[in-house]
Amino acid sequence: MKFELPQLPYAYDALEPAIDAQTMEIHHSKHHNAYTTNLNNLLEENEVADMSIEELLSDISSYPAGIRNNAGGFYNHNMFWQCMTPGGSAMSDELESMLAEQFTGLETFLSQFENAAATRFGSGWAWLGINSDGDMKVFSTANQDNPLMDTVIATEGRYTPVLCLDVWEHAYYLNYQNKRPDYVSAWWSVVNWEEVEKRIKSVIG
Repeated sequence: MKFELPQLPYAYDALEPAIDAQTMEIHHSKHHNAYTTNLNNLLEENEVADMSIEELLSDISSYPAGIRNNAGGFYNHNMFWQCMTPGGSAMSDELESMLAEQFTGLETFLSQFENAAATRFGSGWAWLGINSDGDMKVFSTANQDNPLMDTVIATEGRYTPVLCLDVWEHAYYLNYQNKRPDYVSAWWSVVNWEEVEKRIKSVIG
């Protein structure tokens, strides 16, 4: 089993002004690359059998903390890049209706997600997840944990992630310094809502 650092589907400067090119380059070529390399090395050292990243995460409590941290970092960043697109994409009427129904209004959803991102103490992620019944939930996780991990499922329930936001300082500090809420607010302008809707429909059909 060997995981590979994915190529970004856009240039490092393509998400400006929301996310600057230098941050994107460091984030992808240094941080994400390190998680990928470390994960592969740890899996080899621990003689972990071949499996998908999703299978590994589903039983992550069985592995050392290093594997948990790096497997999460690898998966989370893969998804994060896909959840963004230059200039953002328009939210379809169908998706807007779904979110409005789930959260008693689209603005309520946006506010809940922003709050989950802004109030995460220290490093972590904000998530929108959906379960097999079609119920959606906004929550956050610490460090590189994510909704597919059995450790997170034990507290939050079983939700498939469909949208994520990285709120580690390395994701925004060059441009926003300590103003995380400004970063979160600007990030909406590059969200790939087409990808979000595709992920939702892969769960509920």
